[in-house]
Amino acid sequence: MSIDQKPDKKKLFDKLIEKSELKQLVYYNTYNSFNVFKEVIEQMKHAYHKYEKTKKSRFEIPFELKTMGEFEIELKFGGDILIFMMHTNVFEFPRNHRVMNTSYVKEDKNRSYCGVINIYNFLADSFKYNRLNDVGYLIGRVFINKDKHYFIEGKRELGYLYNNFGQNELTTEIAEIITTAAIQYTVNFDLLTPPYENVKEVSLHEMRTAIDSLTLKTGKRLGFKFQADED
Repeated sequence: MSIDQKPDKKKLFDKLIEKSELKQLVYYNTYNSFNVFKEVIEQMKHAYHKYEKTKKSRFEIPFELKTMGEFEIELKFGGDILIFMMHTNVFEFPRNHRVMNTSYVKEDKNRSYCGVINIYNFLADSFKYNRLNDVGYLIGRVFINKDKHYFIEGKRELGYLYNNFGQNELTTEIAEIITTAAIQYTVNFDLLTPPYENVKEVSLHEMRTAIDSLTLKTGKRLGFKFQADED
């Protein structure tokens, strides 16, 4: 009996092809958007170095881009590092997410499938001194769908960006706005000393290890409640 005479299998195969093509399109759009971020950061690096030459600074302040494989960008500036990391899988928003209640998604449920570019903040010294116990923070993530429309979840400057999933397309200009907001947030997100009660005791092993390899845990809000998490 042929496949044409088996509507159940035909329906299954059609669904398989449709879903796979959808995810491939989302992946393609996300990958292209990630490369747009890479180009924007490269341009910002050149603009910074050009501007830096006009300033008389006592110290050399870095602003450097490093490509860490196909899906990761490392931007180092001042004492911080931003890592832009593209996930290779495609996700769908949970049913209770506010995006799912928009008319844009209700008109076409396939619009809720997105690729993700995560933006993390680490201390530059964590990498420099190989402090593997140090912590970083996810400060934002950019979702991109089959229409190349984007939605942002993030902290403060990133979270305040206008989000209209049904109309906003990720362009070079938008990527620059997002990158600028991420840098602004990071510059304003200072390293604070943890509460005394949280660090008053240290074992001999921890101290010896710290002396040998600087592995005492460091993070911008270590020992504090991260206030921005309530945003």
